[in-house]
Amino acid sequence: MKSGTIIEYIDQQKLICAAVADVKGKRLRLITEHDKEVSLSASRISLTSDNALSESASRSTMVTALKATVARRESLKQEIDLKELWELLNEEGEWIDLKTMAEYCFSEAVTSDHKSAITRAFFENRTWFKFDHNRFLPYTPEQVEQMLTKKQEEERRQKVITEGADWLKALLGDKMPAPCDHAKEIITCLKGWYIDERESRHFDMAKAVLSEANINSQETVFRILVKLEVFDENENIDLIRMEVPRNFSEDVLEEARKLVESAPQSFEGRRDLTHLGTITIDGRYTTDYDDAVTLERLDDRKSRLGIHIVDVAQSVKRGSLIDRRALSRGSSIYMPDQKIPMLPSDLSDNLCSLVEGAVRPCISVMITLNRFHAVEDFEVVPTTVTVRRQLTYTGANTLAKEGDEELSTLIKIGHAFRQKRLDNGAVHLSLPEVNVHLDEEGTPIISTVDRESPSRMMVAELMIMANWLMASFLARHSLPTFFRLQPDPKERLFKGEESSLYLNCMQRKQLSRAYVSQKAGHHSGLGLDAYTTASSPIRRYYDLVSQRQIRSVLGLEAPYSENDVSEASQHLDIPMGSIGRIQSNRRRYWILKFLENKIGERVEGLVLDKRRHSFQVLLLDYMMEVMLPASGLNLKSGDMVQTVIQHADARKDNLAVFVG
Repeated sequence: MKSGTIIEYIDQQKLICAAVADVKGKRLRLITEHDKEVSLSASRISLTSDNALSESASRSTMVTALKATVARRESLKQEIDLKELWELLNEEGEWIDLKTMAEYCFSEAVTSDHKSAITRAFFENRTWFKFDHNRFLPYTPEQVEQMLTKKQEEERRQKVITEGADWLKALLGDKMPAPCDHAKEIITCLKGWYIDERESRHFDMAKAVLSEANINSQETVFRILVKLEVFDENENIDLIRMEVPRNFSEDVLEEARKLVESAPQSFEGRRDLTHLGTITIDGRYTTDYDDAVTLERLDDRKSRLGIHIVDVAQSVKRGSLIDRRALSRGSSIYMPDQKIPMLPSDLSDNLCSLVEGAVRPCISVMITLNRFHAVEDFEVVPTTVTVRRQLTYTGANTLAKEGDEELSTLIKIGHAFRQKRLDNGAVHLSLPEVNVHLDEEGTPIISTVDRESPSRMMVAELMIMANWLMASFLARHSLPTFFRLQPDPKERLFKGEESSLYLNCMQRKQLSRAYVSQKAGHHSGLGLDAYTTASSPIRRYYDLVSQRQIRSVLGLEAPYSENDVSEASQHLDIPMGSIGRIQSNRRRYWILKFLENKIGERVEGLVLDKRRHSFQVLLLDYMMEVMLPASGLNLKSGDMVQTVIQHADARKDNLAVFVG
């Protein structure tokens, strides 16, 4: 190959025309149509022209000649109709060389310009023929249809990306622009991108649109979705991400309404306890009452404590539509801004709730206590009760303080049972509880709850007692359920009750993980030989299963087999694995939302641990752990430290403090 020869080669999916300026072995020095000098291996040449430029031509002359050659070849390319050519040749099904293809396309004698035009046309449009350097194979009709469909989809995709990006940029302005033609698709893509990130099937499209719009932050995408009213400003992303249903379908609601309408007015075969002074004690915002207590004096030495759990299974039959939906939910979800019940409100807040003045069926644990308030005997029976006093914790504390004998005795019973558990090795953690709720304007209100207040302590202990005795009852009858077991703690830091918040926090870290078994066993944390949860059948499906097992012993329905319990457990694993995280995350979100308006305020902290460059500190007013930079500080675990809120961002789950 000599200097001046015009050649073509492919570079970055483009066809480049060039002239040979010099030859050194197998490498060529070229001057391209773009007036660039490149070094190229001779093996990369895709077309060598018949004609050549003068070896003595100047560089500018070469570039001018190359541009004229390209223009000529591009003009010839316009004469080629690939579709018409394919219709002529597709039935052949054979490879066609470059010279033959050029002869099909042009009537005049074939030159290198014609060959280049052919190559350019096929290089630009790969729909009709398979292109392999200098030969061509017609695609089958099926392949062409696929190629055309793919091309249309790509053209449409590019249009969506371009128009969608322009729309997103407009949305970042002050005014609300009119939706683009592909608004619904763009919203779906952005929502999937924000919620599921790379797991979203819309990730690639969303990424392309956002890149085109020069948007690279989740915060901006969230702001756009809020502006479009896809999300609320305080949207609970966990509920969407975990696909938690917030409402019941109409058929479920209709079934609940029918249950209310057909509810029996009398209950045969149950012990009538409606004459007793039944009491419920719950939080201020509770609307679903599932447990109540009664107290009777038998004689000077004995009394009878009744712990009454509303008989949800009387109304919600196993396998019914409502029951299947309850199983899929697993539990009610309680958050500062929302409650998502396991059962429709017609049941959870009405028919299956121990509302004051209504006759309700219950499964009751009737416990005989001695004069020291210790359990002597018990029985589990189906009953009917009517709540006479519906109290809040605050109200019950006030009445007990004012001398209400019944409440005072119930508190003493709670203390006695706790002491029994502590004597049996129970690990009692005394940690403050932070209550978070929203006012009518949606502003978070933070308050500290004294979990050791008389009424809260009493209710907690009596429910533990009831669950212990119901677990013992089921174990005695060899029935499987969701028994709770817990091995001994890795280390015991104290016995009995301990007032030190630091030691309570450290002891919590030493607890062994509790687990569920179909067989009863020791629960170290509670100091009991058997335990299940059966006291909240309105709120937890685990408890509803346990209640049905008790009902089976009482002759009210057929029992679950071990396989039935295992199957229920498998259904519950997914929702129950999510619910605790949803509740915890949402509570944390609203505390951080509250702290966004508390920048610069002082908060007392407890040092829990020292890390390499920071301290792990518990903010006492919020019972929230945060990392405190260690620079210049000489602190040790258990020390108190004054901190100042530096930054809080609920949406980003960020909290930063410094030493006050």
